[in-house]
Amino acid sequence: MDCWNRIGVRGDGSCPDLARYVHCRNCPVHAAGAIALLERAPQDDYVAAWTQHMAAADTPVDRGAESIVIFRVGAEWLGLPTAVVGEVTRMVPVHSLPHRRRDVVLGVANVRGKLTPCVSLEGMLGVTPSSTGSAQPAPRSERQRLLVLGGDGIRVVCPVDEVHGVHRVHQRDLRDVPATLARATTKYSARLLSWQGRSVGVLDAPTLFSSLKRSLA
Repeated sequence: MDCWNRIGVRGDGSCPDLARYVHCRNCPVHAAGAIALLERAPQDDYVAAWTQHMAAADTPVDRGAESIVIFRVGAEWLGLPTAVVGEVTRMVPVHSLPHRRRDVVLGVANVRGKLTPCVSLEGMLGVTPSSTGSAQPAPRSERQRLLVLGGDGIRVVCPVDEVHGVHRVHQRDLRDVPATLARATTKYSARLLSWQGRSVGVLDAPTLFSSLKRSLA
């Protein structure tokens, strides 16, 4: 029943429904499990167990851990602090704007009734976009999503090719970006994270939003 712990976001991520629901919390199987948990009959030692739990000393908070959202743009796996990611939503039509460079500012998108600037992280970070090898744009994948980002007084949406979800990391898991690393995203990457055999560039949010503001000016 606990498929979310085995093949979902808390497991190996092999569940085929993740492409549709992005995160297990959006899946009806997870919702059914939650309802079953809430509706089950309490155990005989329920009151005693909770009395003991509430009387126990507080567990110290690990101040060295932080939460990031891991996603993919082109061939690059990237991360951003969860605090600046307001929402992950499905792709919606993007309406172009006149006299704007299409490699950075793609236009505006209607997100929950608000017209929001749509910015290409591929263009801003210098990531080589996904290509079909033809003059036609690559077809949309079921895994593509829009990240709604907010910070430094601005709110934008950014198309990404895939979203893994929220990942909690400790400072000891992060390493400095080597000066010799030749990656397009190095300018914006504050640290690197080794995750599932991949190297994830954890973006520096203030640097990214500073560039976003200049692009939208």
